[in-house]
Amino acid sequence: MNPERFLSDLSLLDFSPLFPGPYATHLLADLGADVLRVESPARNDLLLHLPPLVDGQSAAHRSINRSKGSVTIDLKDPAGIAQVHELLADRDILVESFRPGVMARLGLDYATLKERYPRLIYLSLTGYGQSGPLADRAGHDINYLALSGLASYSGRAETGPVLSGAQVADCVGAHHAALGLLAAVNARRSSGVGCHLDVAIADCAFATNAMFGANALASGKAPAPGGEPLNGGHVYDYYRTADGGHLAVGGLEPKFVIAFFTAIGREHWLPRVASSDPAQIAELKRDLAELIAAQPLAHWQALFEQIDACAEPVLDLLQAAEHPQFRQRGMLRSVTTEAGTELEQIDQPIKVCE
Repeated sequence: MNPERFLSDLSLLDFSPLFPGPYATHLLADLGADVLRVESPARNDLLLHLPPLVDGQSAAHRSINRSKGSVTIDLKDPAGIAQVHELLADRDILVESFRPGVMARLGLDYATLKERYPRLIYLSLTGYGQSGPLADRAGHDINYLALSGLASYSGRAETGPVLSGAQVADCVGAHHAALGLLAAVNARRSSGVGCHLDVAIADCAFATNAMFGANALASGKAPAPGGEPLNGGHVYDYYRTADGGHLAVGGLEPKFVIAFFTAIGREHWLPRVASSDPAQIAELKRDLAELIAAQPLAHWQALFEQIDACAEPVLDLLQAAEHPQFRQRGMLRSVTTEAGTELEQIDQPIKVCE
């Protein structure tokens, strides 16, 4: 069974530019959905020009839009609107990420289209959704993380919030959009009718506070940066090595904590791990940081290679791409550009067991 055929019965018309919307449809296209991108003749997708360019096109744009078709349509031209209707005769899912009201001005909003296409599933993926006081406000990943509360405890007490390497809110929004579309498709199988899905990236970021949010709402105390077991308030953290690398120490369960401190020859520190005094934990972390900083990363890699203690090296992206785990899991694929250039890309992560 090939996962690249899982969604081969789905056909989508994708009006979204930039990253969140295209990433949502990328997730579906990689699983076999037929995705047709609608591009503007007057306004290029900014992602198209993000360096590095491969044969004149952004490597990121190529990756996110692989397995998709594309068509250029002027939505300000009645002939372009007619062309959209022709496409909707064969495609019963539409994805758009314009600000609220834009598609209505074009006569392509759900309320208008559903009369003609009752099976249409219509997804609007925007920063703040179709309603609420911020519905018309511009935003980017950093803004959604800020307003959702996630940024407030993602950092250090000394420095405050820190930027993540990836666009966390955008990615979470894209995944929720893809999930919502599949749920709507499943519902349509029995009802025979479509619906309008309103997915706000800020909402998705807020929902990502699943564990800390439940605790905060129950206790009335918001999580603080560096004040929780999973954000630097305990030994679970990154530690710098002698050569400037970092070791990720992720032991939470007692058996992994015991394995870790035994491996580094500090079994006598185990009683300190159980302390509930933040000052004592901070002192333990300073001692641990000093110990790990005395050896290069290769030393710790070799030590923990055969020990199951949730201790792993922090790899850069190119090192991660060469790691045997991801290579064996088939997490890279090779594609050929129109000019014949071989290009390696990150593959989709859903695998079928043989």
